[in-house]
Formats: sequence, C-alpha cells, structure tokens
Amino acid sequence: RQAYRFFKDVPAMELAGLVVRVPDCWKARQPARPEVNVRIGQKQANRDEDGSLLDFSVDVALDGEPLTREERNQILAATDGLALLRGKWVEVDATKLTEALEQWQRLEQQFAEGVDFLQGMRMLAGASIDGQEVDAALSGWTRVTAGDWLGDMLNQIRNPAGVVQCDPGRDLQATLRPYQEDGVRWLWFMTRMGLGACLADDMGLGKTIQVIDLLLTLRREDGGRDDVRPTLLIVPASLIGNWKSEFERFAPTLRVFYAHGSEVDAEQLRRVAESPESGLSECDVVLTTYGLARRMEWLAKVRWRLVVLDEAQAIKNASSAQAKAVRRLKTSGRIALTGTPVENHLGELWSLFDFCCPGLLGNASQFKSFIKRLNRRQDANAYGSLRQLVRPYILRRLKTDPNIAPDLPDKTEMRADCGLAKKQVVLYQHVLDELRQRLENSDGMARRGLVLASLMQLKQICNHPSLYLRQDEFAPSDSGKFQRLTQIGEAIADRQQRALIFTQFQSMTQPLADFLAEVFGRQGLVLHGGVPVKKRKELVNRFQAEDGPPFFVISVKAGGVGLNLTAASHVVHFDRWWNPAVENQATDRAFRIGQKQNVLVHKFVCRGTLEERIDRMIQDKQNLADEVLSDGAETMLTEMSDDELLRFVSLDVTRASAGDD
Repeated sequence: RQAYRFFKDVPAMELAGLVVRVPDCWKARQPARPEVNVRIGQKQANRDEDGSLLDFSVDVALDGEPLTREERNQILAATDGLALLRGKWVEVDATKLTEALEQWQRLEQQFAEGVDFLQGMRMLAGASIDGQEVDAALSGWTRVTAGDWLGDMLNQIRNPAGVVQCDPGRDLQATLRPYQEDGVRWLWFMTRMGLGACLADDMGLGKTIQVIDLLLTLRREDGGRDDVRPTLLIVPASLIGNWKSEFERFAPTLRVFYAHGSEVDAEQLRRVAESPESGLSECDVVLTTYGLARRMEWLAKVRWRLVVLDEAQAIKNASSAQAKAVRRLKTSGRIALTGTPVENHLGELWSLFDFCCPGLLGNASQFKSFIKRLNRRQDANAYGSLRQLVRPYILRRLKTDPNIAPDLPDKTEMRADCGLAKKQVVLYQHVLDELRQRLENSDGMARRGLVLASLMQLKQICNHPSLYLRQDEFAPSDSGKFQRLTQIGEAIADRQQRALIFTQFQSMTQPLADFLAEVFGRQGLVLHGGVPVKKRKELVNRFQAEDGPPFFVISVKAGGVGLNLTAASHVVHFDRWWNPAVENQATDRAFRIGQKQNVLVHKFVCRGTLEERIDRMIQDKQNLADEVLSDGAETMLTEMSDDELLRFVSLDVTRASAGDD
C-alpha cells in the first residue's frame, strides 16, 4: 500500500521539481491492471426474425489474456493497491473490479441468447445498454472489444472496396466512378446484413445513381422471383422530376410507380390504396413525397423491402408529422440520403438515426443524457464515443478530397460586404426603436412572435426597403445590396459567365430578375415554390443549354436541393439563411460532379447589422457539424434577454453607411 501511494504521488512530486525514477511496471504513470474483458461477436452471428444476434462473453483478463479462476479470486480478494500477478506488479481496486464484473455479468445473463448488432455497437461505444447507464467510474476497469467475426464485419463496413460479393454497375446505363462503386458495395453489404445506412456523401457526388444501381443489383440477385417486395422511395416534391429522369436514363428496366398526383391520376392512387399488394405486384420501386407519406395511411400497411429517404434532413425534427410517419413504415432495410446529417444541433442526428437505426442512439432522453455526459468532458476528443457509435452506419465522402473528385475545379467562398442606403438606415432604426418599446410589455408566446417578426423585417430591410414596405418599385439606389449586385453582375456579364442568385424571400425573386435583366442585357429565369413541379425540369434544361440564360434567381427552399445547375460558375447568396447546411446545399447546385469551371460564391452581408452576427452564427454551426461528423438560431434568439437581443440586432450606423468602394 505504501508503494502504491508513493506511485500515485509521483506526478505531484515531479510537479514540485523532484526527479523520480520508477520501475517499468509503472508505465506512463499507469501500471498494468486486470480488467473486465467483454467480447462481442467472436463467432458468426445467429439470425432470428429481428436480425443478427452476436455472442457476448465476460471474463477478467490481464493484457487481454483471461485469468484463471484461481487468479481471478486472488485479485478480487486482494487489498487495494499493488498485487503480484503472473510475475509482475499490477494495480488493484477490488471494489471497482467487482462492481464492474457484476454489472457485466448481469447483462450477460440478460442477453444469454445474444445481443443484436445495435446493442453491440452501443456497448463498444460506452453508451447506455437497454436503458442502463454505464458507470463512468467503472469504465477504467472494463475493456469492451469486438470479437473476430464482428471485427471482420466492421472492417468490411469501413472498407467497402473489399466487398467482392457485389458487382456494381453491371446493369446500369452509365459508368460509375470508383468511389460510387464502393458506395454501392457498402449499401449492398449493409442491406444484406439487415443494418440501416446513411449515405452522407457531399452534395453533387451522385447519391442518386448509387441508390439506383443498388436497386438494380438487388433485382438481379432476386432472379425475377414473384415474392420480392418493392422498395419505397420518399423524396421532396421538387425532386420527383429529377428522380424520374435518372430512372429513365440510367435504369429504364426498373418498374417504378410514381405515387403522386403529378404523375398518375387520382383513380390509380385510389385503386392502389384499396389493395396495395395487388396494385404494386409488378413494381420494383414506389416513389412518393414526404407530404403524401404523411397522408397516405396505406403506406404503413405494406412491408417494404427497403425504405429510402432522399434529402433525409426533412425528418430532422423528430416530433414533426412526416418524421413520425416514416418511422411507422414497416421494412427490413432503411437507407437515408443526406449531404447534411447535422444542420443545427445533435438532436437532428438522433432523429435521422431513429429512422435508419432505431435504438442505436437510445431514446430521445437517453441521447440527451449521453450528449450532456460528452459535453462535460473537456478534452479535444469529447465526441469520440459518438463518432465511434455512428461511424459504421455513415458513409461520407467529400468533394474536396482529391481521391474522390480529382477533376473537380476549385470553389472559392467570399463575403461580399454591403452598406445600407439612407432609406434602409432610417427604416432599420425605426424597427429597432419599435422593438425596444414593445419588448417592455411582451412575454411568453407574444414576445416570441414579436422577436421573430422583427428579425424578418430587419432582414427584409437589408435586402431592399420596398420588400419591407411591400411596394412594387425596387429602385437600385435604395439598396446597398442592389448596388453591390450591380458590380458583381457586370463583372460576370463581361466574362460571359452565368450565375445563380439565391434568396429566402419568394417575393424578392422577380424584382431581382427584373433588375438583373438590365445588368446582363438579357432575361433570366426564376424558380420559387409557386412554380409547378413539372415546369422545374424545363427551367433546369433551359439554363443548362449551351446558349442558356445568363442568370437564374431561385428561392432557397424551393430550389436549394436536387437541381443540377453546373452551367453557372457564380453563386450569389443575396441574403443569409440561419444555418450553413441550407446555404451549402444551394451552392452545390453549381459545385458538383460535372462542373468544369472554378466556382465563386458571393455571400452578401450588410455591415453593422444583424446580418454580420448571423454570419458569425453560421460559422459556429458549421464547426459543430464538422466536429461530429442547441436549437435553431431563430429559436435561440427568442430565448435571449432583451439586452442580448437588442445588442444582436443593433445598428452600427457608421459601418453600415460606409461606402463599398
């Protein structure tokens, strides 16, 4: 015991300036110690109706080698401190070792038939098991490892190029890139294992074509059997045309039923709803939208071979009706496609995985506790266990990786600072004064509504006074952004290049198009939520044509996803959304596979206004998403105190009024 206390005090003595020499047994100030050794998946998994079951064994080991019964009894009966075991001194805490052993032996008895894959992954990551939190004080006396079979499976998941049983691209009417072949192998392997999958490739890397080839591969393996169930594909309404075009181009032999009023009449949908089994008997794929998935109750009565969600961030709000609807769907395989697994906060990651891997992250309250525990850690690898938990189920490749897209040109993002015109300054200050007065007598939901309305008004004023005043005349001289857009637009026109202009306000799209028509000397195109789905494909084709229009004005929510607009080499964000994922998705309409030119991104920010603070907030959110892979920004602002809020939206007249030259 005296020797043990001495060794424990070595760091303090060294800190005091003493030179201390210790035996090799005290390596890196930590001697060897016996541990509870938990091994999962040593043998090939057994399968039951609910999936694979992994064997689960518990023993006490030293340096990975199991102790004999006599050695284990000796250690558990030892006095805390140091004990001689197998010819060397080891650290012993009999109380903690006994508690850890008893905890894992209880779980071993509870899961005598084996643990499923998701439970095994939670054990490896140190998350709670079956609702039981792992005692952090005992984790230092426990080692959880993957057995031989599970280790081999994880290696195949992490290195899909080694999955040789799958033959990607064989039936596809296109040539896959090497990373896309790996993606198909990975999706195939995860599907065959009965595991959920999140294909989170960067936007523009071809998630659609990888899924189409997976469907072709699965159909080929089925060999024309009649008992094979169809796959359900759920997409945003704006992407129906895009998916239809891709199916017709790359997989014309796949039988696709489009369960949407834009493609089939109401009578066909009614017949299928009355008898889904017979109505879909000759279909390989059923495609519908999130909105209809929420309303068509018959979808939840069918057991699907696969359920695939495109732009799966659509279910990021776990309490939304569409998120609840897709979780009710019955299937043995789930695939989520998204370039942005985390947009605002980690709760969105939970919602995504509650669909594709139910139970992996526990229930919502367990996940919150898990994240709180991670947040209390101060080290740089605080989210390491979360990454370990989700990594096997996420495949993410980035366009910026030269091994993925070596022929993709560069993307340069730059902030385009704008001043405020005099009329904008007056209106901005007026809204601020009114907000300050009304905050004194507002609370609860009324205060929340006041804050959100004021934020929207200030953003409208930053764009153009006429947007806020609801006037038809948009004089360029009344807006610093219009003046800056003149400079950028003229430079683009001089080089005979093309641009995408994104705004969050639908009512801003036509004034921008009218203004830019004068700058470019040619008419452009406009896309917003009011444009019919069928017409969107026509607009995209017109813009992509060799002699297409010089600019395309798009509302972010209507056209920020799923469109291929590589004819543009400039992207202008005329106003800023609250999170970076939405902006990145919009930018990647141009910066994607097929782009041959360098892409320049212009992000408009009015100096001295709330737009500067939004810009900083966006960067903070991007850092969170990057680290893993709080509530949304607007909600967060409504929770600020009056003083904090007024500072956030305050106007720095000197900076806002400064010229742009």
